[in-house]
Formats: sequence, structure tokens, C-alpha cells
Amino acid sequence: MVDRLSDPIGRLMGLRYKSHPWHGVFIGKNAPKEVTAFIEVVSTDTVKYEIDKDSGYLRVDRPQKFSNVVPALYGFIPQTFCGDKVGEYCNLKTGKKDIEGDGDPIDICVLTEKTLAHGDLLVNARPIGGFRMIDGNQADDKIIAVLRNDTVYGHMKDIGEVPAVVIQRLEHYFLTYKDMPGQDSNTEIAATYGVEEAYEIIKRSIEDYNLKFDNLGKLLS
Repeated sequence: MVDRLSDPIGRLMGLRYKSHPWHGVFIGKNAPKEVTAFIEVVSTDTVKYEIDKDSGYLRVDRPQKFSNVVPALYGFIPQTFCGDKVGEYCNLKTGKKDIEGDGDPIDICVLTEKTLAHGDLLVNARPIGGFRMIDGNQADDKIIAVLRNDTVYGHMKDIGEVPAVVIQRLEHYFLTYKDMPGQDSNTEIAATYGVEEAYEIIKRSIEDYNLKFDNLGKLLS
């Protein structure tokens, strides 16, 4: 896989300027089987951070209203976009007709035994499955991955090998992390899928990204 956006001008600029985590970081030559993930939030964070799409810096999205914290490293896959092709796949799998992509990079949770002190960093991750999450009428897939060479999780190749309690904790987090007092939640996890569907989601999100940001690639080529 060719890194269109950071070769060669982007890499030269990176010597002086910080690369944008979404556009300036290569997804990885072995994607979708192994990807680079940008981590926004770690398990000790009580504040939800999210990348600012314009500047590339982390922004405080919101303090968590309740005591739930994400039981994994949480961030997104660079050079992906949840657009028409991802939404189309969700419609195909659920039988719905009105689902569209949420317009964000694809989210990823990376399982590891280690405790990292902070986000705003890159890790090498191997996707093993995911959640088909729907927020309103938008596809909001969560890819589940393992940290490469992790002592506890690194050998796992499919989500079926992950202890059930770990999956339950992730499900609980994603079904409650947007909860606000007095407001009804419109979020659901329609299915938990394995490694091959995770690959398909990532491939489609790469296609969506290339279509969405085609002009950016042309400018840097």
C-alpha cells in the first residue's frame, strides 16, 4: 500500500512541522491486517479527548459525567473515513436502508496489559474484530485490536479469543459514554463481528477516505 499523502512532500514537512494525526500519518503498509492507531484516550482518563480535525491537536471533548472509563486504548485509524461505503456495508448487514457514515475516521480500541500514562501517541495494532455500532442513523464502527507483541493479548487473532468480560466492559462503555442526565440514548451495538469483517470495514474506510480527500492527495503528489 502506497502512502500518497506523506510521500515525499509530507515527510519533508514533517521534519519541521508536526504531522496531522489524521492525514499526515501513514496507516501502515500491511493494512488492514496491521495498522497504525492514533490514541486519544487511555484507561486512566476521566476526560474524553478527541482530535480537532482542523488543527490536529487533541481537544477536550467533555468530562465524563459518570465513573465509566474506557477499558482499553481508544483512538482512530489515520487515513480512514466513515463515509458512503462504510454506511452501505452497515445497511447490508443490518437490513436497514437509511444508515450513513458518521464522517469521522474509523474508531479503534487497542487491548493491552500495559497502562499508558497518556494519549496523543501512535501504536502498532492488529485488528481482531469490532462492534457494529449505530448512533442514530449513522454507522459508528469500533474496531477492536490488540497491541502488537503485547504479552497478554498479542497472540490473539480473532475477537472470539478475548475473554467475555473484556468484551462486556467495552460494550458497556460504548453504550453509556455519551449518556447525559435527562436525555435518552440513541446508540446501539447491532452486532459483534470477527476479524474478516474488521478487515472489510477498514478497506471500505480507506476507499471512503481516498474519495473524500482525493484533492488533498493530488495536491501532495
